[in-house]
Amino acid sequence: MSTPELREPAFWVLTSLTGGRRHGYAIIQAAVELSDGRTTLAVTTLYATLERLEQAGLVRGDGDEVVGGRLRRYFAITDEGRQRLTDEAARLDAKLRVLRSRLSTPGVTGAPRTAGGAA
Repeated sequence: MSTPELREPAFWVLTSLTGGRRHGYAIIQAAVELSDGRTTLAVTTLYATLERLEQAGLVRGDGDEVVGGRLRRYFAITDEGRQRLTDEAARLDAKLRVLRSRLSTPGVTGAPRTAGGAA
């Protein structure tokens, strides 16, 4: 059975943590930077995603610190999380190969036509 694809927020959270442990706001900033601004994680989305990833064993809490009177909780990717990203990269590569092959094949112009000519 294949592993289901990562949802967009989980992909960017895990990807941001490959650079080392980060606190929540730093994860949000990294996701924006790594995605060239195409992804913005809301705080509620971030922490819901982190909770799911932690329950799945893909990230772990990695300490707390108080900065400016505020508590920062740090997170780190686990070995299982790195493997999950590796699997996701392979899945995306396979999809991209199919797409590129289809786009470069003469006569392949889009969706198949159905009876009556509508796609």
